[in-house]
Order: sequence, then structure tokens, then C-alpha cells
Amino acid sequence: MNIGQASKQSGVSQRMIRHYEAIGLTPKAARRDSGYRDYDEKDVHTLRFIRRARDLGFPIEEIGQLLALWRDRDRTSADVKALALARVAELKQKEGEIRAMRLSLEDLARHCHGDERPDCPILEDMAHVA
Repeated sequence: MNIGQASKQSGVSQRMIRHYEAIGLTPKAARRDSGYRDYDEKDVHTLRFIRRARDLGFPIEEIGQLLALWRDRDRTSADVKALALARVAELKQKEGEIRAMRLSLEDLARHCHGDERPDCPILEDMAHVA
């Protein structure tokens, strides 16, 4: 199948498929006599794996590790679990940071009159925080 079909079946954009190939996350696609990339079901399965890992918040480097573990039938599930739990811990930290940002913005918005006057506590806060 061509890159458009692989993109449609995997849910990964053509641009990202090319990018993953360029950075070595996926192997270089086979080429047809015409020079166009040619993908098979195994390639699409790998792209779906990558898409799901991205959806779960894994960065490219860790997706490479996950792919290696996925392909290694001698690996232990403990290795995979350790990566997943590390990602959970990072997501929890980011969740706390995002919550703090939201609460700060809500508080600033509460103190802003939102009228025709030029004074704005939101902008004042941004200008004065060190």
C-alpha cells in the first residue's frame, strides 16, 4: 500500500510517517519500482503502536524503547511496567502544574473587571512576576 493508505489505516499522518522513518523510529519503507514507498500490514501495525504510545504521552525516545521491548520476546514485563509507571509519575506532575496554572488564571480573571477600563490585573501580574 502507498503512504496515503498506510496513513489512513494507521491514523498517523503522512508527514509523521516520513519523520518516523527519517529518525529511525521505523525502518525505511520498501520502495516500488516507481520509487514510491510501499507499506504492508506489519508497517501499519507498527504505526498504530506508535500512535497509541503517543496518545498515552510517551515521547519519541521512550517509544523507541517500547518498540524494542515489543519486538523482544525475551523481555520482562517489569521493564515495560517501569517505563509506564515513570510516564504516569511525569503525567501526574504535569497535571499538578496545569491545575496550578488554571487556578492562577481563574483567580486573575476573577479580579479583572473585563470592562472598557485599561487597568487589568491579569497583565499587571504578568508584568510584575519575577
